[in-house]
Amino acid sequence: MTRNVKFVVCLIASLSAASTLGQEATTATKVSPPSSSSPAAYVYATTKSHIYAYSAASNGKLTAVEGSPFAASEGGPQSQGIVATGKYLFGINANGNNIDSFSIASDGALKKVSSIDATSFNDSCGGGGGNAIFSLFLDHTGSILYDLEFNAEICANNAYQYFRIDKSNGELSYLGVSAAATSFEDPLSFSGNNDYAYDSNAFRYDPAIFVFKRSGNGLLTSLDVNPDIPNAASGSTYLPYLAAPDPTNHVAITLQPYSDDTMNADGPTVLATYSGADSGKLTTTSTRENMPVTEVNNVNALNTSPSGELLAVGGSSGLQVFHFNGSSPITHYTGLLTTDEIDQIFWDNSNHLYAVSDAHGKLFVFTITKTKVSEASGSPHSIPGLVNLYVVSK
Repeated sequence: MTRNVKFVVCLIASLSAASTLGQEATTATKVSPPSSSSPAAYVYATTKSHIYAYSAASNGKLTAVEGSPFAASEGGPQSQGIVATGKYLFGINANGNNIDSFSIASDGALKKVSSIDATSFNDSCGGGGGNAIFSLFLDHTGSILYDLEFNAEICANNAYQYFRIDKSNGELSYLGVSAAATSFEDPLSFSGNNDYAYDSNAFRYDPAIFVFKRSGNGLLTSLDVNPDIPNAASGSTYLPYLAAPDPTNHVAITLQPYSDDTMNADGPTVLATYSGADSGKLTTTSTRENMPVTEVNNVNALNTSPSGELLAVGGSSGLQVFHFNGSSPITHYTGLLTTDEIDQIFWDNSNHLYAVSDAHGKLFVFTITKTKVSEASGSPHSIPGLVNLYVVSK
């Protein structure tokens, strides 16, 4: 995965239980008999042909859900192709236009229950001809599902669509779409109060931090608040990428210095922290002097823990965790926990950090508190062809 617009269609076709595979692709233990203890989370890892479902124990050990892996069509799930609530999993169909809904059984197993053509509500490119969806995300209520649609306006610009989730059957109903822009590249991350959503990038080297207002019905309205970006060293400019809010409306953003002359990376990535106001405006006291430097190059994953006290950073050179201190500067905690490239990061509510390495087909699981770090038994799990992950806390 890169920082550019991912013209990758996230594909998922109908799922059916696969009772056997020619090759075992994970080190997780098979269920036999089912554990009587409640899981800390259900973990769904996808390849191009299968979805692996796991139950995570309180110590982070993964156990395969009975019937897992579940089969998917050739060219199946890709980056950020699935999201899930406690009852339903949603995935982008193999045609690139439909969003399929799957029920999640009490043991974590999946069953398809409905499908909707998300691009049929937009006739920019012929109502599904040139349109495609390539990212899904949820707000904190779990009642609204969003997608990022490619070619949503004038057959070129991207926009965020949103759908109501019927909690009784998992069906989606179309609600509306945001304004469109070529610079919208990634799923948004919602503030702790669910009122605002954030992202940042530097499309064509134009640094921008995006703030959207979320209304009660899920509508996203782009705000023209233009948050300040700290000054880099002389001859350089900080270019932002990604946004990770904490529960109390502070937001972490990565900043990569680039040379003003060559527009090449000009030093290590640093971490800024912003504070959100009731108006949606973001302000920062971060400066070049107080922002911590990461050991992670080419950052492409950023996520705060549910407590908001920890910030995980992943990229081409590995995975690192920092202390997130609200409006105060972010501070160092760990060194690199792995040097494998990390592409996605998730936390559950039991202090477990899950990290995906697409290039190496690995799923890492760590237990991390403010004072202690340990790798879970069986980690890293080998899943050849691994491309996507989603974690449902219990």
